[in-house]
Amino acid sequence: MWIPTEHEKYGVVIASFRGTVPYGLSLEIGDTVQILEKSDGWYRGFALKNPNIKGIFPSSYVHLKNACVKNKGQFEMVIPTEDSVITEMTSTLRDWGTMWKQLYVRNEGDLFHRLWYIMNEILDLRRQVLVGHLTHDRMKDVKRHITARLDWGNEQLGLDLVPRKEYTMVDPEDISITELYRLMEHRHRKKDTPVQASNHHLFVQMKSLMCSNLGEELEVIFSLFDSKENRPISERFFLRLNRNGLPKAPDKPERQCSLFVDLGSSELRRDIYITVHIIRIGRMGAGEKKNACSVQYRRPFGCAVLSIADLLTGETKDDLILKVYMCNTESEWYQIHENIIKKLNARYNLTGSNAGLAVSLQLLHGDIEQIRREYSSVFSHGVSITRKLGFSNIIMPGEMRNDLYITIERGEFEKGGKSVARNVEVTMFVVESSSQTLKDFISFGSGEPPASEYHSFVLYHNNSPRWSELLKLPIPVDKFRGAHIRFEFRHCSTKEKGEKKLFGFSFVPLMQEDGRTLPDGTHELIVHKCEENTNLQDTTRYLKLPFSKGILLGNNNQAMKPTKESFWITSFLCSTKLTQNGDMLDLLKWRTHPDKITGCLSKLKEIDGSEIVKFLQDTLDTLFGILDENSQKYGSKVFDSLVHIINLLQDSKFHHFKPVMDTYIESHFAGALAYRDLIKVLKWYVDRITEAERQEHIQEVLKAQEYIFKYIVQSRRLFSLATGGQNEEEFRCCIQELLMSVRFFLSQESKGSGALSQSQAVFLSSFPAVYSELLKLFDVREVANLVQDTLGSLPTIMHVDDALQAVKLQCIGKTVESQLYTNPDSRYILLPVVLHHLHMHLQEQKDLIMCARILSNVFCLIKKNSSEKSVLEEIDVIVASLLDILLRTILEITSRPQPSGSTMRLQFQDVTGEFVACLLSLLRQMTDRHYQQLLDSFNTKEELRDFLLQIFTVFRILIRPEMFPKDWTVMRLVANNVIITTVLYLSDALRKNFLNENFDYKIWDSYFYLAVIFINQLCLQLEMFTPSKKKKVLEKYGDMRVTMGCEIFSMWQNLGEHKLHFIPALIGPFLEVTLIPQPDLRNVMIPIFHDMMHWEQRRSGNFKQVEAKLIDKLDSLMSEGKGDETYRELFNSILLKKIERETWRESGVSLIATVTRLMERLLDYRDCMKMGEVDGKKIGCTVSLLNFYKTELNKEEMYIRYIHKLYDLHLKAQNFTEAAYTLLLYDELLEWSDRPLREFLTYPMQTEWQRKEHLHLAIIQNFDRGKCWENGIILCRKIAEQYESYYDYRNLSKMRMMEASLYDKIMDQQRLEPEFFRVGFYGKKFPFFLRNKEFVCRGHDYERLEAFQQRMLNEFPHAIAMQHANQPDETIFQAEAQYLQIYAVTPIPESQEVLQREGVPDNIKSFYKVNHIWKFRYDRPFHKGTKDKENEFKSLWVERTSLYLVQSLPGISRWFEVEKREVVEMSPLENAIEVLENKNQQLKTLISQCQTRQMQNINPLTMCLNGVIDAAVNGGVSRYQEAFFVKEYILSHPEDGEKIARLRELMLEQAQILEFGLAVHEKFVPQDMRPLHKKLVDQFFVMKSSLGIQEFSACIQASPVHFPNGSPRVCRNSAPASMSPDGTRVIPRRSPLSYPAVNRYSSSSLSSQASAEVSNITGQSESSDEVFNMQPSPSTSSLSSTHSASPNVTSSAPSSARASPLLSDKHKHSRENACLSPRERPYSAVYPTPVEPSQRLLFNHIGDGVLPRSDPNLSAPEKAVNPTPSSWSLDSGKEAKNMSDGGKLISPPVPPRPTQTASPARHTASVSPSPAGRSPLKGSVQSFTPSPVEYHSPGLISISNSPVLSGSYSSGISSLSRCSTSETSGFENQVNEQSVAPGSGSGHSGAEEPVRRESKTPPPYSVYERTLRRPVPLPHSLAIPITAEPPALPPKPLAARSGHLENGTRRTDPGPRPRPLPRKVSQL
Repeated sequence: MWIPTEHEKYGVVIASFRGTVPYGLSLEIGDTVQILEKSDGWYRGFALKNPNIKGIFPSSYVHLKNACVKNKGQFEMVIPTEDSVITEMTSTLRDWGTMWKQLYVRNEGDLFHRLWYIMNEILDLRRQVLVGHLTHDRMKDVKRHITARLDWGNEQLGLDLVPRKEYTMVDPEDISITELYRLMEHRHRKKDTPVQASNHHLFVQMKSLMCSNLGEELEVIFSLFDSKENRPISERFFLRLNRNGLPKAPDKPERQCSLFVDLGSSELRRDIYITVHIIRIGRMGAGEKKNACSVQYRRPFGCAVLSIADLLTGETKDDLILKVYMCNTESEWYQIHENIIKKLNARYNLTGSNAGLAVSLQLLHGDIEQIRREYSSVFSHGVSITRKLGFSNIIMPGEMRNDLYITIERGEFEKGGKSVARNVEVTMFVVESSSQTLKDFISFGSGEPPASEYHSFVLYHNNSPRWSELLKLPIPVDKFRGAHIRFEFRHCSTKEKGEKKLFGFSFVPLMQEDGRTLPDGTHELIVHKCEENTNLQDTTRYLKLPFSKGILLGNNNQAMKPTKESFWITSFLCSTKLTQNGDMLDLLKWRTHPDKITGCLSKLKEIDGSEIVKFLQDTLDTLFGILDENSQKYGSKVFDSLVHIINLLQDSKFHHFKPVMDTYIESHFAGALAYRDLIKVLKWYVDRITEAERQEHIQEVLKAQEYIFKYIVQSRRLFSLATGGQNEEEFRCCIQELLMSVRFFLSQESKGSGALSQSQAVFLSSFPAVYSELLKLFDVREVANLVQDTLGSLPTIMHVDDALQAVKLQCIGKTVESQLYTNPDSRYILLPVVLHHLHMHLQEQKDLIMCARILSNVFCLIKKNSSEKSVLEEIDVIVASLLDILLRTILEITSRPQPSGSTMRLQFQDVTGEFVACLLSLLRQMTDRHYQQLLDSFNTKEELRDFLLQIFTVFRILIRPEMFPKDWTVMRLVANNVIITTVLYLSDALRKNFLNENFDYKIWDSYFYLAVIFINQLCLQLEMFTPSKKKKVLEKYGDMRVTMGCEIFSMWQNLGEHKLHFIPALIGPFLEVTLIPQPDLRNVMIPIFHDMMHWEQRRSGNFKQVEAKLIDKLDSLMSEGKGDETYRELFNSILLKKIERETWRESGVSLIATVTRLMERLLDYRDCMKMGEVDGKKIGCTVSLLNFYKTELNKEEMYIRYIHKLYDLHLKAQNFTEAAYTLLLYDELLEWSDRPLREFLTYPMQTEWQRKEHLHLAIIQNFDRGKCWENGIILCRKIAEQYESYYDYRNLSKMRMMEASLYDKIMDQQRLEPEFFRVGFYGKKFPFFLRNKEFVCRGHDYERLEAFQQRMLNEFPHAIAMQHANQPDETIFQAEAQYLQIYAVTPIPESQEVLQREGVPDNIKSFYKVNHIWKFRYDRPFHKGTKDKENEFKSLWVERTSLYLVQSLPGISRWFEVEKREVVEMSPLENAIEVLENKNQQLKTLISQCQTRQMQNINPLTMCLNGVIDAAVNGGVSRYQEAFFVKEYILSHPEDGEKIARLRELMLEQAQILEFGLAVHEKFVPQDMRPLHKKLVDQFFVMKSSLGIQEFSACIQASPVHFPNGSPRVCRNSAPASMSPDGTRVIPRRSPLSYPAVNRYSSSSLSSQASAEVSNITGQSESSDEVFNMQPSPSTSSLSSTHSASPNVTSSAPSSARASPLLSDKHKHSRENACLSPRERPYSAVYPTPVEPSQRLLFNHIGDGVLPRSDPNLSAPEKAVNPTPSSWSLDSGKEAKNMSDGGKLISPPVPPRPTQTASPARHTASVSPSPAGRSPLKGSVQSFTPSPVEYHSPGLISISNSPVLSGSYSSGISSLSRCSTSETSGFENQVNEQSVAPGSGSGHSGAEEPVRRESKTPPPYSVYERTLRRPVPLPHSLAIPITAEPPALPPKPLAARSGHLENGTRRTDPGPRPRPLPRKVSQL
């Protein structure tokens, strides 16, 4: 049985539980659970991370923890009763955990590792806290560390700032908002601005001295030196080094490193230096022999210097090497560091051994305790402390010091009878009064223990040595009296014995007889002569002698012979116990000299402050002793002295002695009667203030009033204790009178002089400190009244001295902060005065910072929910006095312009935040009664209206994101809670006062605007919070958005007919609210739109305004990321339901449908835009939206905006053509007018003409970059017309030049033809604009089907690729998935005119093949009926699908939707006809290319011929004969008669073409391919016989093959490669009929070349199925290509770039790859443009390796295209034209040939059988592209010997030598010309004729068929020879020419010739 738990309420899971039992709750280790019920070892409850799911779990899996329960029952809340820091740590670490993993995912490795370290550290600290064994101090320390780390982590992760009080989180409900604000601000400021430390410390570590020849021990002395004042400022750090230059005591770290402590900020400047002096210990001369002397001396070695400024960068200087210098003369050793600092190079140089000192230095900041904590490792290892000289900046009481610093300065000695100067060493001892030497009281520096004697270093041969060595004598006070210092002087001999001989001594006593110590300063001591054996142990013998020359001169009693020898020392005492001041001693011993009291009191002011504070208690006892002695006589003097001492303690240096005085007053002060005198003197001074001219002394007195009152009060208490409270009334009266005098002096206004106001200011600044003293003797109310009267007496005029006003306010501030104000009784008395002054200052907008602080303090004392009567009354007073002025102040300061560069409105100098906190505090404290009173207090509606407008405006300001820093969520939530509470109170007033006839639009608008921005605040969007944070917010405040939403709805309903005022203005704001993903809020707010539609319909009969506004706002809001699919559905369903019964239902449904469709598109657009890269999806989505705005909504501005968004996307993706088309949409909207246009997007304000011009230029530029030059030309013309009409010839010229450059580019530059792909998007998971639609897409350059398919799958990673080309069924359409169906399609150009026109270059035609395409096609082969296994052609049908697009490609997108599809079936016969037409076309093209030398390689022709002729592979055309020429077929298909005839024609045509092809092939075939050629010739005979062709003349019955211009018509056909229904790719092998309607080499065809070619050459067999699959059909584009180079690209790329077949080396022509010749531009007679050799070379490199695009080919009937027409001669140029006219062949006239035989001009020559006679190297320019075959007689003989082809061959040559003209130019000619022996032929240049004239004479060798009624010309190459005899040799050139002339060909004069191109000699 389950029973509710009583105590087991909260626990932590200690083992994971999978929850496999029924109702089991799955738990992870570490989860916290709340337990509801228990039963037999099981608990029922929920995990706190997911409170909605409840279940059961074993009790043994949970560790119970103590917790307290709030709201027992159904909604109980459990709060663990552990330390709040632990709770915070646990929840924070949970939040961090998930974010920490995200850091790893986002690759933020640095933060990831730092956070991991911090989390481990926090867990470790948490363990320490939980164990509970820490001391109180240690616990505080641990908590401080924990909170610091939590705050750091929160800041790094962008989490909220946590308000804390002493390491514990604060509940904002438990403290006032002003206090919360202060805590937040304090934490924020701490985070933002590190406090500048005032104390600094220098850490020095000595590593080693690097020196080449040491060999002696060293002493190293560090100190800090002030170069400005030329004095050391620190003690010395002293350490010893061994002979290797390393520290002597490596085991004692404190001997190697030191901390120079207590450096003030003023000492961190550039002229403070670290000086290092190095002394060696050894022989006198550094190079002396070892045995010279055994005695060791201290001798100078070197010095190093470093400026402290080098350390200010904050970096640790590890292993710093300091250069060590030595002075040039030893006598300057004492100032070597100064010389180095001043860079006096002449006085020092580097030490001979080139020594370097390795040290480590670091500057530390903060007080010494903090340093000990933060750098504990330094202190734990040991470090010596080096202090500053003298006292530090702040003297602490209790600090015990008694240090005497002695500097051994210099000496003056006589030679002493020697010829050279002495080597003087000084030895120092400290001797006490008993003649004993004091042991260990001479300190050389920190790091070295004190010694008993000191030996100076020795300067060689110097009678005036200067040492400047500083020593410290830490002698205890008790040993000081009677002690003296003795200095002994010895001469150090450098002889072998090395003796030290004593020759004199000096001494100095430490204390004088009157108790004063040795005064600071330099002392010249007398050097007393003595001998080596003089006994100086008996001090009495010399102490009576004079010790100083100064003393000697003053002492005439002791007659002594003056001495020339002197010794100087400087002494400096730093003691807290001893004084050198005689006046101080006189004052303390006042009883011995009563007559000197007045003088001593007067001199007190002149005594140094440090002397007074040293003896503070004794001094005060002295003063009060004198007062008791004779108060009448000394009263005012003692009072003045007391004031002097009190004010002395105000100095920052002695500030810390205040507690000493406080202790003295509490514990040692005994002047019970002093209060009378003090009051009397104080009142006397106050009374004199108004008359006194000099106020300085009075101001000193007023400054000291706090302590004077302390003495008065303490004195009175002592008196009361002693007398039992006598004279109480008298005392009260005295105080009252004193304060009356004060009030009088305060009420005076200073007239003219500011001295009085200064005195008033001084009094006010120290007066609040008196309150606490008065409270010791008087009742709270009494003191409060006294203070109120005193403060109330201040003059209230604001124009008095500003400084005084500020002090007044400070006084009020201190009053509010004082103990007096905390008491409710006194607070009620003081509050009106405080508020009065605040009101005055706020009204004047003065001292706002102080006002804010006072107000904050006022509200800090009023705790939340204090329902005490006194508090409510205080709130009444504050509301009445300050609410209005507070609102005005906030408005005023927030409307001020912010200082530039402030990113946050909350500058902490700025007081906005504090005023806001005060306002929120006040509003939170107000109850219903307060609100009611406030609203009732307004006399008129105008006042109420102004107030409401004001408070709504202030609330809008408070909601601004910049009001608080972004991590102050706690503060924002509190503020919002207060705002919503206040708004709920005020909305009632709005309803009551401003509806119906009193309606006020402005105030209602303000209200709605506030409500909307309230709901939209970022800090209220709970969906963005972590679950734990969201839970906390909901528990504390609920969802405030819903509350406010309900309030909006309620207020809207109250408006009635006034709603019309807010339509359409509020549609946008309300729409924004409904887009927030909060279901309740949406349900409340969406119905308002129905209401708006209803009222708009009533007003104007439609709701166009509502629709327009909704559409405008939806776009901007959704693009900001608002709204979702759920919203779309909700919007649709709620509104449709609402309008069901409306009369205007139909138009309403239409509106809702439009808006819903727009939302669909906008959501798709937004989702697409989230992707990183620009892809088709983004572009397609933008196009869809753009069209929607134009067609359905007619929103021009939005349409234009999306045009530019699309334009930017295209530019980013480098779709320049599409970008141009996109911009054209905007251009079309504009006219060539002068209408002014406003600034829009990136366009400036300009006229319509200017904008259209700008757009035109941008579009032309993009068409240029997209190589769509033809379109650019049209625009150039348009804009040129405009320039012309305006006579703007400058720009017209530029435009015409641009147009010309575009024409050049068309002819010169290579363009790749893209492939096109059909893509179907099926399934419901696709975006709306793609779902269940098919598109045709223009591929990128070089993009094959596989690459395109992969790209689409990358764009739609969840899509499944369909493996068949059939139309999908309904299940696919409705599937919850994404299916992609992709295959290649063929473009069908709309206009065939250009493509069919003769003589148009390929460069031009290529544009029309792939641009402006609406129609595309793909074919699918299939079998109908029974399939004949013997001959499958009988049943092979083709399904041809034509696709029509909504827009032509290219356009504003790379893909467009298919609008219509048509499917037709082609019968097997039609299929066969098309296959043959395409194959014939392909053969013609290859032959033509081979003839005109456009092929570098003959292999494609070889393979094509092989594939057609080698019928053994699969039957070849004979299968067609079997299928369609049989009697059965002809009888069963009588309608196919014409088609059968056409098929027969094509077969015969193929035979003719093959014969000519073999002739061409024989001419060019390389030697190693001869056997293959012979095989082809043999097989051709077999093929002819199989077709039944014996003699062509007898067989031709229909129109024969007709080659216009003497060349076969090139027909471009293409079909995509096939994809079999099961999705596998079929690899085609070529055969006579297997070539589909494809004739192109594109990048996509290159992959399958090699294998297919090899298979063709080797004749691998294949089944007819494979053949069928090669028919025109949808397939991969890699399979769609054939192996012939497309004739249409030959003019734009070298043949190798068009992919020569990849044969093995033995099949390659020996020179086929020697060089590439780019055919950049067809040169004709119209544009003769010869190219320089260097340019040609350049073109060659550019062209090499570029794979040009082939064209999608069409069937012959649809698209008969004649690209580069050429003569069918074996030697002819490319552009020889024979125009066909009425069945006659018309040949252009033959130009005359020059007689110069060696002319390098272009020519057509017969081939000479003789070999070339000249070396190719002797030509004028080396050839780029050699002739494909070098002709030798054996080759020609082998051709002519061929019995079959000899006739064709000879007829071909003879005919062409007579009648064909060469119009080749440039490159073609070079390629085609053969090596000719000199004299055997000459060139001519008929190609350059500017006008071509037609010859009406038919060509000599046209053959007419006799058996036919109409003459039919045959191709010359296939013309049947008249005789079977071998032909004669070709005629000589002259004969040929004369033959032409005789033939009647009219000759015309040639036009000017261009410069001939240089050529190889072998080609001439």
